[in-house]
Amino acid sequence: MTPPASGTERFDDAATRTLLVDGVELVYRELGPATGIPLVALNHLGANLDGWDPRLVDGLATDRRVILLGYRGVGRSGGGVRDAIEKMADDLIAALRVLDLPRIDLLGLSMGGMVAQDVVRRAPELVARLILISSGPAGGPGLTEMTRVMVGGTARAALALADPKARLFFTRSAAGKSAARDYLGRLRERRTDRDGRVALRVLRAQLAAVHRWGEQPATGPSSFDRPVLILHGDSDRMVPVGNASALARVFPTAEVTVFPDAGHGVVFQNHLDVVVAVRAFLHR
Repeated sequence: MTPPASGTERFDDAATRTLLVDGVELVYRELGPATGIPLVALNHLGANLDGWDPRLVDGLATDRRVILLGYRGVGRSGGGVRDAIEKMADDLIAALRVLDLPRIDLLGLSMGGMVAQDVVRRAPELVARLILISSGPAGGPGLTEMTRVMVGGTARAALALADPKARLFFTRSAAGKSAARDYLGRLRERRTDRDGRVALRVLRAQLAAVHRWGEQPATGPSSFDRPVLILHGDSDRMVPVGNASALARVFPTAEVTVFPDAGHGVVFQNHLDVVVAVRAFLHR
């Protein structure tokens, strides 16, 4: 394991480090003050560490240690890619042991939120606060359709010579199109020490994992009794907005905010508002 970062760094400058978990090297980045309860963040399906929005991460790391953890078999992480949410949760729990983090705040984006839910189900003592963005519970509405939606959106983007993320993550309104252009530009800001590319096999395995998650019986109320924040876009095609209500039934005391004219990339389209909401929640 490479030494942890100290002090504050920007996302664009934070080193890509390695962590040996059960004999496999996972990549991660760490930034922000090395004090207090860290915020561990799990990204969406098909994303490596470079898929994080720099404005989001820098905003959250202003006064908090933020750890961005890569998935096994994705980018520069070793091992075979996981095809089940529960196996990804195994990796996170093991990584926290290696990092000697007995308590964290946990943020999960889309598929990352599904992994986060399985972590609080099996090891609730590890998590002080839970943030679920553009995610859904096991058996959530429309989750088994993600493969169809992603394949169709990618095909339409290819015909239009566009980046699939612009079609899949953002609305087609003027505001949505502008936000997509800005977000894609921000993803290119980091020039050095980038993560490895995401292979097609990763997408296949992770889509299968989400499909299995969606096929499970609907989740009943959780025994997790610590603060939960749920954020969603009202026009999310990949994880339909009904999943926000479904999550609220799993976590009945959760705070829920649904952003208007926002798709699956609600956190990228509304990064300033999301930073304010998440920081307020974490400081409460």
